[in-house]
Amino acid sequence: MDAAKRGLHSEAHWFSSDAGCLADFTATLPATTDPKDWPCAAAIERNVLLYDGASLRNMDATRQRAVMSEWARAFLSGPGIVVIKRAFPDLAVIDRATDLFSAMIEQEKAIGAGGGDHFAKPGANDRIWNALQKHCEADPEGFALYYGNICLALVSTAWLGPNYQVTAQVNRVNPGGAAQNPHRDYHLGFMSREDAARYPVHSHRLSSALTLQGAVAHCDMPLESGPTLYLPYSQRYEAGYIAFGQPDFQAYFAEHHVQLPLEKGDAAFFNPAVMHGAGHNVTSDVYRMANLLQVSSTFGRPIETVNRAAMAHALFAPLRDLIAAGRVREDEVAAVIATCAEAYAYPTNLDRDPPIGGLAPLSQATIMRQALSEGRTADEFAQAMHLWEERRKS
Repeated sequence: MDAAKRGLHSEAHWFSSDAGCLADFTATLPATTDPKDWPCAAAIERNVLLYDGASLRNMDATRQRAVMSEWARAFLSGPGIVVIKRAFPDLAVIDRATDLFSAMIEQEKAIGAGGGDHFAKPGANDRIWNALQKHCEADPEGFALYYGNICLALVSTAWLGPNYQVTAQVNRVNPGGAAQNPHRDYHLGFMSREDAARYPVHSHRLSSALTLQGAVAHCDMPLESGPTLYLPYSQRYEAGYIAFGQPDFQAYFAEHHVQLPLEKGDAAFFNPAVMHGAGHNVTSDVYRMANLLQVSSTFGRPIETVNRAAMAHALFAPLRDLIAAGRVREDEVAAVIATCAEAYAYPTNLDRDPPIGGLAPLSQATIMRQALSEGRTADEFAQAMHLWEERRKS
């Protein structure tokens, strides 16, 4: 196996777009999880660490700190997944939110809103994008009771530290809903292999430290309803953001994944680099609803607010003229667009701007590059930017 296929280019600073060696990957996966290494866990099932929510709520700060340290180690180099049983002590709070989410789904379907998913075929499930804001505005009291949850706060702080930012997307997998493709998640997991390969190796190492994935069970989830499939310890493979989409990795996941049933009020959290995917709901009557939490580090923010849309409008026509006159090279055009326009697709309003036709919506920089390459006028570019801005509004 040559060096590029095993992972790195000869420069040893970027992964190749076809990086990945299954034998190297499987060598990183322990056969078992030793309970002695996880003294705070209430149980271990199929290499997944289970904790008791009632115990966590009753611990003093010192004991909670010990559990948080164990979680951080579990996410970084351990199984990568923890399940908090009975994370929500009052199931009436869950039911109240479920009723609200179900009504929202029906309302949005009635007006043709929603749709679009990163890793599932259209129709396999129902999504509520930006469920956090919608929940808060529709039922502030219920929102306070739901998110005033010490378990959610402890696990988020354990991985991300203080000042984290919560977003939420409700996912309801209906009877017969097909499984997702196994994947990693945001940030690099929402890119093609070619795009991910443009980021240096240290970005692959750090990406998963910026977010924490979570799912709150809003109903009992027996195995046949398709709760999430996981591959414990898979977050430890550095080339995974590129390699996991390859057929041999997908086949390995299909044979070796683990799956645990959840009860209403349980919550699962995992390193976003863990290979995972929602399962196939083979039931005829279970509408498997989970509130998917994506908690972000506070460190992913610039120091200043910059109106990049205004900059892009000002730059477009002069840059177009420079290109037409042959006064700037292609790489110089790319450099100036990178300095001016917003090159990242997120955050956005996923109701108006869903990832249809790809893993992520269009970015401001992509729209600018397309307008230049297609010879659009300044007015046409302004209209495209206006529509882009409208799609992103909350």
